[in-house]
Amino acid sequence: MAAPEYVPTDPTARLRTYGSSPRRPESWVADRPGDIPEGQPRGERFGAPGPDLGFALKIARTFSDRLRLAEGEDRHDVEGGCVAIAMRRSSLFGRAPVVHDLTVAYTLWGFLDEDPDPDLVALRRKVFEGVGHAAHHYVELRSLVDAVPEATLRMTPGQVTDGYGADWRTLLDLPG
Repeated sequence: MAAPEYVPTDPTARLRTYGSSPRRPESWVADRPGDIPEGQPRGERFGAPGPDLGFALKIARTFSDRLRLAEGEDRHDVEGGCVAIAMRRSSLFGRAPVVHDLTVAYTLWGFLDEDPDPDLVALRRKVFEGVGHAAHHYVELRSLVDAVPEATLRMTPGQVTDGYGADWRTLLDLPG
């Protein structure tokens, strides 16, 4: 730590510098109680872990003036559901969320469309209801996210836009 100029110092004193510790002869192994030696667990309702996923919440704010919500849709639920979809998409690529992840999520459900299909609006009213409160509606949120197949999430935003224009049903895995 630097000292003020008025503090006397010994000009012949040896300066302290960084010195690395001696080399450790054995290799490191995951043997601490909190380590997961097999890697991140996978399975139903485990979610999709990835780096800095919360950044999707900040990106979602940039879409607020472009979203086209129908009567009875709650902005908080729409953002919560689409952010979760964007988080899953970004984790598939092993990176933090980017604007394209949110673009894909909002496009899939027609929230960027001026005149979405009435069937889609009716469906999204039902599946997005309450998912903005993930603590109370986690099962519904996971079902919403799981309704988007991995193949769709791996598409480019342009491919999703084209697929949505052709038939939005082909992009989602909806129950019969």
